[in-house]
Amino acid sequence: MYKSFAILGMGRFGQELARTLYEKGADVLIADDDSELINQLSSNATYAVCTDLTEPDNLAELGLSNMDVVVICMSRHVEASVMCAMFAKEAGVPLVVAKAGSERMGRLLMKVGADQITYVEEESARRAANHLVSDNLMEYFDLSDNLCIIDMKPKKEWIGKNLKELKLRDKLGINVIAIKKGTSSFPVDPDAPIKNDVELIVAISKRNIKKVL
Repeated sequence: MYKSFAILGMGRFGQELARTLYEKGADVLIADDDSELINQLSSNATYAVCTDLTEPDNLAELGLSNMDVVVICMSRHVEASVMCAMFAKEAGVPLVVAKAGSERMGRLLMKVGADQITYVEEESARRAANHLVSDNLMEYFDLSDNLCIIDMKPKKEWIGKNLKELKLRDKLGINVIAIKKGTSSFPVDPDAPIKNDVELIVAISKRNIKKVL
């Protein structure tokens, strides 16, 4: 599980991602060249730094080598995004995620060091945060204000037990609606033991998500 994050660039996506990660208990460093914005957002981060992210010396001072994840949220600034991706990868950051404004930019960022690319501004930053802080959660879909569907790995203590034994609906308030293996999904067999090479597609109240992460 990733525990420390640097969010570079405080657009809408970066702000929401930083806030959500911080609320989940992660150590979050935010950086942007807008001092007023950084001051406003400082309560939603462990560290808040106003700096010019196009300068290598400034990047060196951020201590990115101590981070588990660096997320670059500057899709309108190609040069800065490329520099940050290169610097983060050279610093040995295990996971470098970059937001790109186009597929061409995404391919460029992958070539210079990004491990993952996100394209769409409205792609949920909460979904990205859930991916990053959970070993189990694979995907997250909003259905309503209080209900969602998640695609998750089974918890270790569930392996080898069937759904009747686990009583997940009674204990955790979740409903397993399908079993996924690879690219195929299968109906639920409540008597079949859960294997460690499958994913569970689950309907769950948002207030109960923390119980399965």
